[in-house]
Amino acid sequence: MRILVIEDEVRMLELLRKGLYESGYTVMIAADGEAGLEAALAHEFDAIVLDIGLPQRDGYSVAQSLRQRKSATPILILTARDAEDDIIRGLDLGADDYMTKPFSFAELVARIQSITRPQRSEAAIKIDSADLVVDPARQLVTRGDASIELTRTEFALFGRLVRSAGSCVSRESLTECIWGDEHEVGPGALDVLVSALRRKIDAPFKQKLIRTVRGEGYALRVQPVGAGDTN
Repeated sequence: MRILVIEDEVRMLELLRKGLYESGYTVMIAADGEAGLEAALAHEFDAIVLDIGLPQRDGYSVAQSLRQRKSATPILILTARDAEDDIIRGLDLGADDYMTKPFSFAELVARIQSITRPQRSEAAIKIDSADLVVDPARQLVTRGDASIELTRTEFALFGRLVRSAGSCVSRESLTECIWGDEHEVGPGALDVLVSALRRKIDAPFKQKLIRTVRGEGYALRVQPVGAGDTN
């Protein structure tokens, strides 16, 4: 697999290059956003590891430009910015996943494996009570007349909730579905991803579909709000 690493800090860039190479990846590097964007457009990669605080062009701009040019290469943002608004902004602009520094290298590899994992081919799922259609083959979600664009990671999460619509899916099950069970994933990663997903699936609509089951996990609501809902 070919990985593009866009990172301006020399020691971090070398750490990523060496570590990914030793994990079996072919690695190309870029030390600023402009060079990284040019490399991403000129060559084919299986994934891009992208810093935010880059010279020439920041990582948000790189991710946004790639998606505007219809690049489907999975993007993993890796940055020291750990505010939830920063994370959600990165996901909203097209990143498939987001990790903060310092990080576990084993988790980094697990997340790269997750965003590059082929999606299973399944028939489209319709939930009439929510006017919702999820098409795994095309990675397409629609609510009513609105088409909703999800990243690969968001689609994996939402698809798991849809397949168990009306029932709670445990945090452990969701984490395993998205990132696999081979490596430890930070406890806040799932919550941030759910927050980003809610901004796309729920925020624009009156009926909220994703609910939190306190102490257990998350569920996709297929009935009107009831007394047992937490949010």
